[in-house]
Order: sequence, then structure tokens, then C-alpha cells
Amino acid sequence: MAASVATQAEPRVVLSARGLGKDFAGFTAVNNVDLDVEHARIHALIGPNGAGKTTVFNLLTKFLQPTRGQITLLGTDITQTKPDKVARMGLVRSFQISAVFPHLTVRENVKIALQRPSGLSTQFWLPLSALDRLNPRADELIDRLGLGHWRDHRAADLSYGRKRVLEIATTLALDPEVLLLDEPMAGMGQEDVAMVAAIIRDVAVERAVLMVEHNLSVVADICHHVTVLQRGEIIAQGDYAAVSADPRVRTAYMGTDA
Repeated sequence: MAASVATQAEPRVVLSARGLGKDFAGFTAVNNVDLDVEHARIHALIGPNGAGKTTVFNLLTKFLQPTRGQITLLGTDITQTKPDKVARMGLVRSFQISAVFPHLTVRENVKIALQRPSGLSTQFWLPLSALDRLNPRADELIDRLGLGHWRDHRAADLSYGRKRVLEIATTLALDPEVLLLDEPMAGMGQEDVAMVAAIIRDVAVERAVLMVEHNLSVVADICHHVTVLQRGEIIAQGDYAAVSADPRVRTAYMGTDA
């Protein structure tokens, strides 16, 4: 009797790009980029300065319109879709600069983000107390991300690292299928880097994460797949061990293949 062999299901692609390109007044910033981002995996987009990483982010989230190529989210072509609709479809991003309301508390910041998925964002006639129904979900997110001690503190009083964690909490409030993080570790000390890396690993259990990141130690530690850009084109893809051993990647970062 033949032994049965358990096979692991193929990862589900939730965000993809094919032949993605962007020209600016005759200058090609991104050229022929193919990308697959999978559910419950952390995908890093890396490369030297000027490689086109942020431009790719802006194309995927529709802050820029591609010159050519196709972008698909959850099986739907979003190449011509507006950024606000893309966000409502489940593709949410953060930015290099922390975007929180500094004079509101941690809980108030998260509750603002929760208003749209809860249907309260356009119901201006309701009293402020109507937002109290969001407290349990806000507190759940705050506690999950380790911000419970600072729940009633103003965002302005948080450390830089915890402000970035609060920003992740506000993006998670939108319940995204795909979370795009633009240099989440930028400007952090080592302790904050470790804290945020652990949080990203945790939130990726339930969604895809695509991140631009310059801290290669973090990329090696938490990322399942790495795409390397140089001058707007992909020069290597694979796990960190594979791409870090690629001579083209060494040349791009170090100027030599030695």
C-alpha cells in the first residue's frame, strides 16, 4: 500500500505586476518589472539609492499611473483604478515619514482609522460618543501591537519607534489584504528595530506584506522573498541567501563583484 504524502498548498498570489514600467519626460524610472506578492509572506523590495523602489510602490498603490504594464490585486486588474478605491479593495500603504495625528491619543488615532470600515466616516451628524463603539476594536489592535501602556498618551509623546508602530496599527485598522511598508525601520535605534520587526512578522501571519527596507539585517531575518532593483529593473529575486550571493547584487551595492 502506497504511503500518502501530504503536500503543502501553493502560496496564493494576492498582488502582481507584469511588465510594469514608468517613464518621466523620456527618462525610464521603472522598466519591465514582474512582481508576485503572496499571502502570509513578507516580500522585500531592496536596491541602492535611486533604484526605483519608491516609484514601484507608488505605481502599485496608484499614486502614479504606469506608462505600461498591468497590476492585479486579488485577481482584479487595478491598472487604471484610483488610489482611494485600491485602498478600499485591501491594498494599504505606509510612508517613510510617520503619518499620525500628534495631538490625539493613541486610541483616538486608531479610532479615526476604524471609522471607514465601520461605516462612520461620513456620518457627521452623529455625536462624538457614537465613536465609543469602536473602543473594543481599537483596544484590541493597540494591545496586539504592544501599545497598551500608551493607550491614552498623545502620539507626540511616543518614541519614534512607537510612532511607527502606531502607524502600522492605523493601517491594520483598515483590515488590508496587502500591507505596503515604505522603509519602516528608517531612523530607528536597534531596540526599536527589533520591536517593529517582530510586529511585522506577527501581522504577516494574516496578510501579505511588501516592504522597502535598507536594513539588510532585518530583510535577512524576517523576509521570505527578496526582489532587488537597480536602475529601475529587477536584477535578482529569491530568498535572501540567494540574492545576497548574486554577483550582480554585490556589484549594485558595493561597486564590485569581489
